[in-house]
Amino acid sequence: EKAIEMIRYAIDYGVNYLDTAYLYHQGSSEYLVGKALKDGYREKTYLATKLPSWLIESYEDFHKYLDEQMERLQTDYIDFYLLHALDRNHWRNLKSLDVLRFINEAKDSGKIKYIGFSFHDELDVFKEIIDYYDWDFCQIQYNYIDRNYQAGEEGLKYAYDKGISVVIMEPIKGGKLSNSSDEINAIWEQSDIRRTPSEWALRWVLNHKEVSILLSGMSNLQQLKENINTVANANADHLSKKEIQLIDRVAEIYQKKIKVGCTSCEYCLPCPE
Repeated sequence: EKAIEMIRYAIDYGVNYLDTAYLYHQGSSEYLVGKALKDGYREKTYLATKLPSWLIESYEDFHKYLDEQMERLQTDYIDFYLLHALDRNHWRNLKSLDVLRFINEAKDSGKIKYIGFSFHDELDVFKEIIDYYDWDFCQIQYNYIDRNYQAGEEGLKYAYDKGISVVIMEPIKGGKLSNSSDEINAIWEQSDIRRTPSEWALRWVLNHKEVSILLSGMSNLQQLKENINTVANANADHLSKKEIQLIDRVAEIYQKKIKVGCTSCEYCLPCPE
């Protein structure tokens, strides 16, 4: 009940892109989103979900999982469909199973409107995937700590220059940039405007013209309201030079303390570190 209340509150106050996936919350997320989007909310929302790339073993699997997801979500089309968590191996497997034929068939049938992928690998793999097909959008990890991690800033600009919309995940690094310390608080207090650590992180991402939208997980209504207030005026290039310098100083402190850049997404398991 609380999750549905939050989702509908978000839509009522301007959020129009809703992101889920086949495996989220042990497979229950799509069911929940389907319930939340009843009573007219589906028509107000761009719905995004993701093909479970690691489960695909045959061409028939593409259509099987898409149809199952549409049934879970109680919808007859998906606005934004992503190939989930692509890395070198998943991408190689999907190509060998003729994923592009599936994409074209799903688009032609009206089951999906826009096609993209989410990404977890190195920059050269990202560029290879970007160059392989005329994608509508992609999704990468990016925050003021992870500027050169995976696709990173170079990948962000590479996609943007090709006219591909970019969705940002992990803007608060799995919640880790919401934490603080006396040393970091002392830097934030030098700003003329008081902001929470989470707001600083979101604003840094949204300051980039190459970013189309960001995804931020919210655990309660208070966090949701804060994020809605944050994005109300967080357009590209809205941060001052002084504010960017403060963020850079905080980033340096984090970089010195972080030993393993984990966001708890668990896509790399077993842990390479």
